[in-house]
Formats: sequence, C-alpha cells, structure tokens
Amino acid sequence: MSGAPSTDFANAPRTVTLRAHAKLNLALAVDRPIASGAHIGYHPIASWMTPIDLADELEVERLEPDRLSRYAIHWHPRAPQQAQAINWSVRDDLAVRAHQLLEEVAGRTLPVQMKLGKSIPPGSGLGGGSADAAAMLYATREVYGLDVGDEQLRELGAQLGADVPFFLQGSAPAGARAAIVEGLGEQITPCARVDGHFVLILPRFGCSTRRVYHIFNEQFDDEDHIGGQCEARSFRDGAVRAMAGAQCVDSSDLFNDLAVPAQRAVPALAVLARRIEEAVGEAVHMSGSGSALFVVVGGRLGPDAPTKTRFDAEMAAHRVQRVVGEDAAIVVVRTV
Repeated sequence: MSGAPSTDFANAPRTVTLRAHAKLNLALAVDRPIASGAHIGYHPIASWMTPIDLADELEVERLEPDRLSRYAIHWHPRAPQQAQAINWSVRDDLAVRAHQLLEEVAGRTLPVQMKLGKSIPPGSGLGGGSADAAAMLYATREVYGLDVGDEQLRELGAQLGADVPFFLQGSAPAGARAAIVEGLGEQITPCARVDGHFVLILPRFGCSTRRVYHIFNEQFDDEDHIGGQCEARSFRDGAVRAMAGAQCVDSSDLFNDLAVPAQRAVPALAVLARRIEEAVGEAVHMSGSGSALFVVVGGRLGPDAPTKTRFDAEMAAHRVQRVVGEDAAIVVVRTV
C-alpha cells in the first residue's frame, strides 16, 4: 500500500456492529514445514472451511481525535462457556492488534471504543480470534471512511493470522463463506455453501497450536531416509478439493491431519472423542488444531445429502450431552 489512506468522515457511520462467525475445518490437509525462504517453518495447508452461526459480537464506535482508544472484552451472556475467565491481555487480543495495525497504515491514531462479546472459546480451533480481527479491520475502515480496498484489507489480515483472509472474503458484513483455503491461508477459492447442522462439542480445555504442530512435525524427524533423502509423505490437498466439489460426502471420509497430534498433546481429547463415537455411532471430527469437536448430523454433507432438521440436530445433541456430561459444552450449529 503506497501512502497513508485518506478518510471520509462525511459518509462514514459513527458506529458499526458486526457478528464475527466461527468456522469449521470440514477437511484439513497439512504439508511438511517449508524448509527455506521467507516462510521457513510454516506449513502449507489445504482446507475445506465453512462459517457457522456461532459468533462473537463486535461493536466499534469512532471517538473524537483527542481521545484514547478503549477496548472492552467480555463473555456474551449466551456464550456456551461464559464462566471461563478472560485471561489474556487486552493488548494481545487479535482484534486490538488489528486496530493498531490499521493505525500504523494510516500513520496516525484512529481512536475507537471497542466492545467485544465473546462466544467462541479460545484454543478451540474455531477461528474466533481471526474472525474478530477481520471484523475489527472492516469496522475500523468503515467508521473512519478509510480508503483501503478489500484486497488491501485481506493483505493486512494475512499479517495477523493465516485464517484472517478467510473471514475477509467479500465485502463485509457478508463476511466468510464456504471455501477451499490453500497455501499459507492466502489462496481462497469460494465453493458451494455447505447446508448442514452440526453438534459442536466444546471441551473445558483448549489446545496449544504451537504444541500440536510440534508433535505433527515429529513424523518428519522419524521418516526413513533413502539415498540421503526423506521418503515423501503424501499431502492430501487433492482429496480436500474433491470433497468440496462432491455432491455428497460421507462424514466418515472427512479428515484432519492435526487430529492425532492434538490427541497426543491432550490425551483427554482422544478419550472424549472415543466416548462420543461409541455412544452415538457417528464419526467425531476436530476443527483446526483443536480442541473443538463436531459431529455431522445425518452423517453426510453436500447438495445430494438428505436434509436434516433442527429437531434432528437437537436430538443428536441430547445424545452427545448424556455422554460428555460436564466435560464439555454442547451447541447445535448450522452453516451460514
């Protein structure tokens, strides 16, 4: 971006309110870490992703130029895990960092009052922080009338996290839609909406993304070396694209390359998934690097999959709740 963006207060709203939707990784393929260059250590991915109707609520109000920004983060009254403490520094919050990044680009302060009502648990693999950052970038642009285009906004989002561009696909507030996400998160190919219900299982514990990837990388240290070169590991990006384009996908075919490493990092996650599978007879999947698990209501996804109702989903959720008890919060969600 060349030069500081201009502002247009005359046509800018004073306040913008947005819902920052969570996402599910319906399928996630992860490649070996990049060995050289600017992105050394990062992992190329291919993921079939969809937004769901579990969402944080963000309100951003433009303040007078001589004011200091104020950031308030709290659990939404209807959050599935509202008893959990907000135990991270406000300055470390990704939405706050998104606002400060726009200030750097603008070359001046952009005072706002931010109110963020959290419903998406941190450390769950549902992209809550990334969704908040995307919403904050859009809201700040709007209340200040900043001359920052959608593509430029996505480039800024990529500096904050690999999932942020997914949440900045079109012009917000439409926000994210189902897509195949590849590369380091910057390659996004929209695909058909996934119309389905899911039983979302939110354990009382989170997963450390850093720890999960560390365990994932151990497989490359253990590979057999033939002729001084590592034996190739299959990167299932083609399988992800095929699923996203299929008319009907059985939930048992969905996969997540980080599921086993996450279960090794947090053995309680493996125990919980096994209990649910044995009790309900459906495949249990993990989103992102965990710890959120989900069950596809009806067991199939796609345009040709049988349609399941909210009642079907509530009944499935009741069966799951009986199994997990107080070990996790259970939420019925639908794609948006």
